[in-house]
Amino acid sequence: MARRADHTAQDESDRERGKMAYVKWIFILVFGLCVGGFLHYTLPQHDVVRIVDTFGERRDLGDWTRIFWSSPDTQSATLENRDVQFIQAVRPNGKVIVYRNEDTGWGWPPYFKFDTANLFTEANDAISDKQNPEWVRVRHYGWRSEFLSAFPNAVSLTPATGPDDKPVNWISIAILTVLAALFWAVFVRLRRFKRNRIDPLIEDVEDGFFAAGDALEDRTRGLRGWFRRKPR
Repeated sequence: MARRADHTAQDESDRERGKMAYVKWIFILVFGLCVGGFLHYTLPQHDVVRIVDTFGERRDLGDWTRIFWSSPDTQSATLENRDVQFIQAVRPNGKVIVYRNEDTGWGWPPYFKFDTANLFTEANDAISDKQNPEWVRVRHYGWRSEFLSAFPNAVSLTPATGPDDKPVNWISIAILTVLAALFWAVFVRLRRFKRNRIDPLIEDVEDGFFAAGDALEDRTRGLRGWFRRKPR
């Protein structure tokens, strides 16, 4: 009976550990997706495109999609609509892409962009057609989503030698390397702290529970034996 009870308790413990492992990995997956999405949206990216047009448009920013638009210091945080400049371009594979041209000011992301007018002028000067294409490199951040009406924000324009002239994104590589080093340093220290401080406490608590369980089982056996004694 005692062995069967021990096996049952061990099975219950294994099942609980399995459930906790699933919960832990789900949490890690969700956290990783959130961090990865945030970094992919925020870090700079480069496109080689041919600019075909530029225009300005009045946009309503009253709903939750406002998070995909800049909020520089020069604009009110409560402003629900404003004029936004756009840059229309075509990729070397023929797919179109539309960028917004907004200042970031001193806000987030920290691109410190204040030259919207200059960038708009550069984009107009780089307009070309299929017969005489002029390729430029656009450094930007953000996503293009037709469903959410989200546009990447163009940060700078530089001439490109051709449709394949895409530079190595050294800024993103450097930032990701630093973040990976910081994450590893924090992970190692937390793991060491858990091994030296948390695990011994958990083991002590478990030993206390097991000792209490053994003592209770001994007392139960003693009481059962006392009741089972035959009267003399």
